[in-house]
Amino acid sequence: MHGAALWPAVSLILCTVAALGCLAADLPPPCDSQIYCTGDLLHHVQLAKIFEDDKHFVDMVLKDTPGNTLQKFQTLVSEGVTREKLIAFVNSSFSPPGQEFEPWSPSDWKTNPQLLSQIADSNLRSWAAEIHALWKDLGRKVKKVVKDQPEQYSQIYVPNAVIVPGGRFLEFYYWDSYWVINGLLLSEMNNTARGMIENFLYMVDRFGLIPNGGRVYYLRRSQPPFLTLMMDSYMTYQKDMTFLRENIHLLEKEYDFWMNNRTVTVTLGGKSYLLNHYHVPVGGPRPESYSDDYELAETVAPDSQQSLLAELKAAAESGWDFSSRWFSGSVGNSETDNKLNMTRTSSVVPADLNGILCRVEKTLAKFYKELNMPEKESRFQTALTQRLEAVQSVLWDEGLGIWLDYNMDAQRRNTHFYPSNLVPLWATCYSNPEVADRVVSYLEKSGALSYKNGIPTSLTRSGQQWDFPNAWPPLQHMVIEGLAQAKSSRAKDTAFSLAQNWIRTNYKAYTKYKGMFEKYDVEGDGKPGGGGEYEVQVGFGWSNGVALQLLERYKTQLTAGTTLCRSLSWMAIILTIVITFWA
Repeated sequence: MHGAALWPAVSLILCTVAALGCLAADLPPPCDSQIYCTGDLLHHVQLAKIFEDDKHFVDMVLKDTPGNTLQKFQTLVSEGVTREKLIAFVNSSFSPPGQEFEPWSPSDWKTNPQLLSQIADSNLRSWAAEIHALWKDLGRKVKKVVKDQPEQYSQIYVPNAVIVPGGRFLEFYYWDSYWVINGLLLSEMNNTARGMIENFLYMVDRFGLIPNGGRVYYLRRSQPPFLTLMMDSYMTYQKDMTFLRENIHLLEKEYDFWMNNRTVTVTLGGKSYLLNHYHVPVGGPRPESYSDDYELAETVAPDSQQSLLAELKAAAESGWDFSSRWFSGSVGNSETDNKLNMTRTSSVVPADLNGILCRVEKTLAKFYKELNMPEKESRFQTALTQRLEAVQSVLWDEGLGIWLDYNMDAQRRNTHFYPSNLVPLWATCYSNPEVADRVVSYLEKSGALSYKNGIPTSLTRSGQQWDFPNAWPPLQHMVIEGLAQAKSSRAKDTAFSLAQNWIRTNYKAYTKYKGMFEKYDVEGDGKPGGGGEYEVQVGFGWSNGVALQLLERYKTQLTAGTTLCRSLSWMAIILTIVITFWA
């Protein structure tokens, strides 16, 4: 069975000290479940490739207790495992994914939120109404039985309904939910948005972190830390100081998880700076991609296998799974080999993660000031000051006029283009306002602006989904918002142009395929993206949220057609006035 007998021994091999500084035997499994996270049953089923997507099996529901199921499996093993017997065992012991949800319809959904009447272009207005309606299709409510019998489900129980991404993703995902929540708020679904935030607070309270997604096999890795920023979005619409006061300790607790478990010290010019990175010291293949990870690990030396598997999980924690950005040697002076088995995520100090945490620190300082808690406010003002200095000293490249990832192995910055290089602009993690014009110049010189369907995720064609030619909604939004809020007319003009391109791409794909996709192709004519471990997914939570946010920002200027001339926006303004008058 693909070397199945060798795996228990392989899993005890030492990690390389340079990679993780620990023994593989010390690495915990993704979780304690002998069904969904680790063990012989998982190993045999996933390597048998009964299902086209490994995620299918670990999302299935147990019909009996784990103990009884494992006992039945051991009996099967003792009799001799064949693929046919294994298929029969799975079919008799598990129910299909999705059984853990009950029917749910959002009570706060309304037909005509105010945003719709404000969109000048009639085609975009109709499209926005269809996007708004998608929230009902993407809503899920976890059954109470999951709380009462958690051992029979990989689903993590949460008390409130969630909006899921869509497609193969039947559960909530952490950083996706930031754009989902922003979209819900524009749809005037404040209660649904608050419920999702409460779910995340519930998980911080219970687990000490927010997992990558709503499954037990995600429990030891997180995703980009947006919880505080979700709360900030909600507070913009609902200034509920009681809600904030009751839960700010959990916002701080999540921040502390990142500062206690995901930090690294970089020394430059004789001075040390504390910054953050993605790092998941957890052994074994990812349960939801078990066979892919197992087979990839077999392509490297035995003493490097557990290190590689942990680095793949760190890439998953970044949200960028997978990308040449994480490949060792990808620092800009030579072409990377573009091999997934060269992934070294934890050696990278990411510009985007540190930009996000910079904005988190600024927001927590603001929250504590509003709550009249000066000692806590001081803590985060100090943290922000230190972060600003560290980001400027370690990540800012004066020659290129942009922030860059810092590679600790190479001890230099990665000069390749990624939209994540602009996240510190979005986070206002800078003190010199003139940086915005330099960032625009960087964008122009990079060649990234030459693609009319969006900003590519990189300029490297590696075959991974977080690389060229794919364009991802959250990255488009952070780049556009960062430029739009800058005090530079060049930046604002660039932001509008990018927003128009992205809306046109999404709209054209929607009219052709009748769906919103998780990613798009910058080379195509409004077609979905591809590559990576699975087929492109339709839904799609963050795509919907980003589209609604851009439609709200440029409601009188965006057009559905191919004419992108901003000088025609005065016609849209007149139309909006007429619509508003007659509404």
